[in-house]
Amino acid sequence: MITKYKYVFLIAVLAVFGLDFANAQEQKEEGKKDNEKLYRQLEFFNLRGTNAVDMAIGASLITGDFPQPEADIYFKIGYKRFITEQIGISFTYNKYNLAFNDAFHQGFMSFDLNLEYLISPYTSISPFIYGGYGYNADNDFETTGAKVQGGLGIEFVPLDKVGIKLFGEYNYVTSNEANPIIMEESNISFFRVGIGVNLYFGGGKKKEKLLEEVDTVIKSNYIK
Repeated sequence: MITKYKYVFLIAVLAVFGLDFANAQEQKEEGKKDNEKLYRQLEFFNLRGTNAVDMAIGASLITGDFPQPEADIYFKIGYKRFITEQIGISFTYNKYNLAFNDAFHQGFMSFDLNLEYLISPYTSISPFIYGGYGYNADNDFETTGAKVQGGLGIEFVPLDKVGIKLFGEYNYVTSNEANPIIMEESNISFFRVGIGVNLYFGGGKKKEKLLEEVDTVIKSNYIK
């Protein structure tokens, strides 16, 4: 009878140690995941930042039933703010020309507000997509109107806080009054492609907080 109780006691002890071991392993895995997440976030702030000056130069091209469309100059400058490591809001001033068939050549500008999604924010190379609304006008503000735009591209960060990007976007002017081109179709659309640079800054306080969290997790694991 005593021997039987010994076996029961031994099984109970082994069960308790087994549960403790399983819990310890689970906590270790959770700590590892927390560490990986913190290091990924740190890598974002090492490469980029919470703000950016956005500059680019390229070409614009009108689309639709216009004869012999010609590519012409395009450039932009703006400001970008990241809400999270992947999602940012940007506001840009864009200057561009549209031309076709040597019969039409006119300068335009637009003020664009976009929502951007950075697909791989923790690596030095990341695709991105964006879209939003804009306000379009000719150089004299005689014809103005709303537009929508969407685009995609890829960014390479060769140096910390400096991103080089290639991108292309489609624009569609939705207002009939914004069309200075006397043709049957009253709405116009155009492409803009370019190469640009993002100059990142900010995020120092968030980075310091992350470093403190990493230090706390490391010490906690060491104590265990």
